[in-house]
Amino acid sequence: MILTPVHAVDSSPKLRFGMVTDPHYADTDTRGSRYYRHSLAKMKECVALMKQQQVDFLIELGDLKDQDKEPNEEITISYLRTIEGVFRSGVGRTYHLLGNHDVDSISKSQFLDGITNTGVSPEHTFYTYSLASLQFVVLDANYRSDGEEYDHGNFDWTDANIPDSQLDWLKQQLNANPFPTVVFVHQLLDGEGNHYVNNAAEVRQILENSKKVWVVFQGHQHNGQYRLINGIHYYTLPAVVEGTGEENNAYAIVEINGDNSISIIGYRKAISQKF
Repeated sequence: MILTPVHAVDSSPKLRFGMVTDPHYADTDTRGSRYYRHSLAKMKECVALMKQQQVDFLIELGDLKDQDKEPNEEITISYLRTIEGVFRSGVGRTYHLLGNHDVDSISKSQFLDGITNTGVSPEHTFYTYSLASLQFVVLDANYRSDGEEYDHGNFDWTDANIPDSQLDWLKQQLNANPFPTVVFVHQLLDGEGNHYVNNAAEVRQILENSKKVWVVFQGHQHNGQYRLINGIHYYTLPAVVEGTGEENNAYAIVEINGDNSISIIGYRKAISQKF
């Protein structure tokens, strides 16, 4: 079923992309408010809308898959393949962020082998791409405080960090590219607490110093939220996995308009926003 957006679509955006986050797909029983099996149908609904709207790309903001209560590596990989098959079924360009649950019972390399980031080397978990005179930056905060990468569940989900080497890379990308920039990250940058990157304030300073970053799109915090900090918008998309049935789905289309305004058209539980 194709849904009607909350407000009218801008007739002349220079770029339109779709985004969705935290499906946590697994063929496993519901735990708490997380309806893992329902995420497959919810993703199908999202992809059908993106195909109908002919978006320029579709990006998933992390925690694409989950695992059984008693984890099994081979079965976890099968969940990844299943949900990725749906995700890629309707849009030519697709991109992913790495979420903490993406490496709960598998490695980063196993996750990357199972997904496609269009035009990006398959070993990269943080990367950039450019379209329509815009730069898109994908960050990876799946590192422990001791610098070790998340791998096979060797982490505490509240301990997320962006290491110095990635911060140096981020500065280089922002300095080298003249384009206005959109940033994507799974764990949050707009505050402090369990859902936030530990060195979020340092990352925000880099983004602010560049004078190029318009907006940061985030996942991980399942209810969603919005903040404006020092001229940069931080929009957190609600999670697909929360709640039963199609009415508890969440996804959005983002339009970047010719006047450089940004319109977020939210579907189901996703909130529409314009700035």
